[in-house]
Amino acid sequence: MGEQASDYHRGEMEIQEQLATYDLFMGMTKWGSLAIVAVLLLFIVWFCTPGGFMAGLISAVVTAVIGFVLLRDKPEQAH
Repeated sequence: MGEQASDYHRGEMEIQEQLATYDLFMGMTKWGSLAIVAVLLLFIVWFCTPGGFMAGLISAVVTAVIGFVLLRDKPEQAH
């Protein structure tokens, strides 16, 4: 069993699939959360305030646009 441990060399394994899975999970979490917030805001303003559907739709769209601007991937700066 001591020989099996010596076969492992830290930092030599390909991790591209793990990185792709992590990036996909983080992206789905980020954009899914924004979608849930926008839909909840639409329904809350529509049904729980006298503003009605149009006020709910406007607030949901504004929230979605601001969220999109703040959450989008920024281009990496060259060093």
